[in-house]
Amino acid sequence: MNAVLQDVRYALRQLRKSPGFTLVAVVTLALGICSSIAIFAFVDAALIKPLPYKNSSRLVALFESIPLGPRYHLSWPDYMDWKKLNTVFSAFDVYENDGFLMSTPDGAQRVAGARVSDGFFRTLGVTPVLGRDFRSGEGEPSEPRAALLTYSAWQKRYGGRSEILGQAVILDDKPTTIIGVLPADFHFAPAEPAEFWSSALQAPRDCRGCHGLYGVARLKEGVSFLTAFAEMKGIAKQLEQQYPNSNRDQAAFMLPLATVIVGDIRPILLVLLCGAGLLLLIACVNVTSLLLVRSESRRRELAVRGAMGASTTRLVLQFVTEAILLVTISALLGVSAAAGAVRLLSILVPKDMMESMPFLQGLVLNARIAVFALAISAIAAVVFSILPLLGLRASELHNDLAEGSRGSAGTTWRRLGSNLVIAELAMAMLLLTGGALLAKSFYYLLHADIGMQPDSLATMQVSPSTSAYDKPEKALALERQVLDRVASLPGVKSASSTNRLPIGDADFTTQFVIVGRPEPPTPQEVTYRVVSAKFFETLQARLLHGRFFMEEEDSSRPRVALLNQAMARQLFGNEDPMGKQVNYRGAPATASMQIIGIVDDIKEGQLDMMLRPAAYVPFNQNPLPFFSLIVRTAQTPQSLLAELSSVVRQIDPSVATFAGITMTDRIHDSPSAYLHRSSAWLVGGFAILALLLGAIGLYGVVAYSVSQRTREIGVRMALGAQRSSVYRLVLNEAGWLIGLGILAGAVLALGTSALLQTLLFGVRPWDVPTLAAVAAVLAISALLASYIPARRAAKVDPMVALRYE
Repeated sequence: MNAVLQDVRYALRQLRKSPGFTLVAVVTLALGICSSIAIFAFVDAALIKPLPYKNSSRLVALFESIPLGPRYHLSWPDYMDWKKLNTVFSAFDVYENDGFLMSTPDGAQRVAGARVSDGFFRTLGVTPVLGRDFRSGEGEPSEPRAALLTYSAWQKRYGGRSEILGQAVILDDKPTTIIGVLPADFHFAPAEPAEFWSSALQAPRDCRGCHGLYGVARLKEGVSFLTAFAEMKGIAKQLEQQYPNSNRDQAAFMLPLATVIVGDIRPILLVLLCGAGLLLLIACVNVTSLLLVRSESRRRELAVRGAMGASTTRLVLQFVTEAILLVTISALLGVSAAAGAVRLLSILVPKDMMESMPFLQGLVLNARIAVFALAISAIAAVVFSILPLLGLRASELHNDLAEGSRGSAGTTWRRLGSNLVIAELAMAMLLLTGGALLAKSFYYLLHADIGMQPDSLATMQVSPSTSAYDKPEKALALERQVLDRVASLPGVKSASSTNRLPIGDADFTTQFVIVGRPEPPTPQEVTYRVVSAKFFETLQARLLHGRFFMEEEDSSRPRVALLNQAMARQLFGNEDPMGKQVNYRGAPATASMQIIGIVDDIKEGQLDMMLRPAAYVPFNQNPLPFFSLIVRTAQTPQSLLAELSSVVRQIDPSVATFAGITMTDRIHDSPSAYLHRSSAWLVGGFAILALLLGAIGLYGVVAYSVSQRTREIGVRMALGAQRSSVYRLVLNEAGWLIGLGILAGAVLALGTSALLQTLLFGVRPWDVPTLAAVAAVLAISALLASYIPARRAAKVDPMVALRYE
């Protein structure tokens, strides 16, 4: 223990004696540790931490797969058949996440919530902390309505009072009894943010073509995922044959529930973790380089200590003590900084997106993160202890007392240090390429043609009471009154409505057929939008053929429709669709519509999704009990949002308004834009730090090489060498290192491109201009770092250099 304490004190004196080395080494390593721990905290919360359900690995999510995509809704009859016919699930339930209209003394209010079948929470293995779960059959239409509260809603709305049990709340104009409170740690991301959970499902019980449910099931013990998936595919095939009109091209699709919970954040977290790992590796390489340089400068010191009787073991322990002390200081700083970085990154996530990712809320540094921090610190300590000792084994320590030992030591260091710098530059090239590709992808995403002009657009969703506006004429009257009042507001250029806003979820789909022609063997699902007459004018969408809808085209006029380019190509190929009749598949002839125009493709769905076929029908002929406002204004659209809500409340206080946002913000805050933006910023940040560390590492190697060759440079200049030749001598050496590092990095970037594939939009992982630009930036930065020691070498006084030790 005495020896250990002596070594610690001596190590502290050594670190104090070299403040420049200590500061650079500690900050560099702390930076790498901080970034790794901060990103790992998110990875732990999303991908490692178990879900708050009993035996969550046995839970799966079920969808219907249609030609438009693999993850679409189930109908109630399909759900009941899947539940009855399967032999692989011990429990199978469904949920909807439409939210509720809650009546309050101040008027109607839209509250987040979900509807579930009565066994949903038993399937998950979740038990209320207060009250009870739904009873079997409690969700039947004839039964009184019941609801469970989330823990946060219980605290926020009811102050955590247990007396809330048995009280009624008005949801969707129906008295609903609160029967329980869910645990504080419960979350279910696909339906978040939810406050109320009701067993009153809205899906029609007798309509096989009415889809609106998602399934959750628990695998029986001993049944594998693949076995269950194969059986569900077989059941879906059987139903397709049994009900060809409603179930054609509808297959089963299944995923582990954990995959659905995490959603699209998995690839970005893995990419960021790789980026943070590379940055940590670069930091370790830099610190290793500093330690190697320092060990070379201490060879004579160690030789003297050895000559005075210090054993090899004691000298080794001294290096180990210094390395552990250095890593401990860096780790403490890194962990402290990581706690702040986690909070900062959490704040940067948009509120709406954070609410839909409840597993990321309240992130703290837990035991798993502590183990991770301890592991990377221990690995760093081992590396920093061993590598300097390997460098000192090139010759016996007592030989270092002799003159001229600097030459062999310098050669050893230059060889090892050069290899480290090549690795460092290669990793910097890899990170820079990834950051540049993601930044370019994000630029393309925001500048993609979305078929409209989003500037100066304000949007808001309107949710009337279903009981008050249950008839089409009432819904139509409300929509017209709202649009007329909004259009008369100062600064409003145009006002319109739609059943689903652009740049969002791509649901509301149907199938169309051409009237008078045989149905195609595989009808395609298309996006279906109900819009007002001025919808396209408000968006400033491009009309390619025909005309837009007119206000007078109501239910008394012949039915009409507009198609986008993609749907026109899908249905008619190269044929002119103008004037032809289309209809919903399976609908009566009276529902037929004449095509009056073709519009350019508007981005219905997320920004990074492919353009989809879409059909537009007039709201006046297809009124719905809900709609979204889109308003083009001459003033700042943000200033109009409060006024829009006020206008609707003045018309009818029972009508709720929510989700007011400008179209520009809707685009920038959309999930796809956020994922691309955050990945570009974070990986780009790692890349800039990697570039800085790589340049510092190269500077250290070249500077040390120059210091070792001072006598050689002095001889050259004494013999008549020009300064330009000295520049060439130094920069040539640096150029080889830079070239090899960039080449190795380019190979690594191409080899790991598959990791970025899912995060790129409009750009290929092997984009040559990006690789060339990154290589140029890295080469210029590295050459600038090499220029400083080259300039110093060119100013060497030959007489001083010839006397240089």
